[in-house]
Amino acid sequence: MESIAVSQLSVRRRDVLAVDSVSFVARAGEVTVLLGPNGAGKTTTVETLEGYLRPEQGSVRVLGLDPLHQRSELTPMLGVMLQEGGIYPPMAPARAISLFASYYADPLSVDELLGIVGLNEVAGVPAKRLSGGQRRRLALALALVGRPRVVFLDEPTAGVDPEGRLAIRAVIERLRDQGVCILLTTHELEEAERLADHLVLLRAGAVVADGTPAELLAGADEIRFVAAVGLPTEELAARLSAVVREERPGEYRVARKPDPAALAGVTGWLAERGVALDELRGGRRRLEEVFLELLVDEAQPRAEVPGRRERRRR
Repeated sequence: MESIAVSQLSVRRRDVLAVDSVSFVARAGEVTVLLGPNGAGKTTTVETLEGYLRPEQGSVRVLGLDPLHQRSELTPMLGVMLQEGGIYPPMAPARAISLFASYYADPLSVDELLGIVGLNEVAGVPAKRLSGGQRRRLALALALVGRPRVVFLDEPTAGVDPEGRLAIRAVIERLRDQGVCILLTTHELEEAERLADHLVLLRAGAVVADGTPAELLAGADEIRFVAAVGLPTEELAARLSAVVREERPGEYRVARKPDPAALAGVTGWLAERGVALDELRGGRRRLEEVFLELLVDEAQPRAEVPGRRERRRR
């Protein structure tokens, strides 16, 4: 089920078009991750979905409602985890959760939430004395107190220690299993690759790729080898009918599946030229490499991933 639907959204902040014709959906029981460098439009998109900004054109719907004009109906069904702020420093976790619970008709209990986020042992400690990771877990607890159907998480593991990361990931996975729609923004590609069911990559306010991690990495098998600096890559590219790049001096990448014929083609081409091979390996690129290609290379055209909208819904 589509919990969030963004269609041709454009939003202007002051004189800057911060979001330009963005479209995507986020579904119940999935983690949708918005990725992109600073200024890509992630925060503007999320704030529009939360009802704080007015679209210049296009539309957004959250649980079928307009966040701007039906905000009072929608707010009880949303959970928002801010990156910073929202917690009164002298207030302990148990008291903060109890206060937030008073705003909802059917909140989770204080003890249950403290257990979910792993803060039982510091329930009475003032927030100002908590570690950064503990404060992030408290922020997550406050976002969940009203049993939300849609949760917005802004950099949920930023500055969090390994133990806290595991706890936050476990909570996110639990929410997904309960059918909650989770929209998460992060700069941490490893975190995105680990958690995402659906990725939306933004650059300069526009979507440059949209799909599952598997879809975005499809066809991402490659060959890497290390040899002499400055080899004529165009010759090898013609031999293999594949793109060949010298990414760093003496380090080469061949955009082709590492099947026996391709590997033999690389080694045979080097042997013909009497070039020693220092290293040869094949495998799948990580999300980081796909991200850099799509978001750093300004010449990269917008990427449409086939099958996203047609793929089976949970």
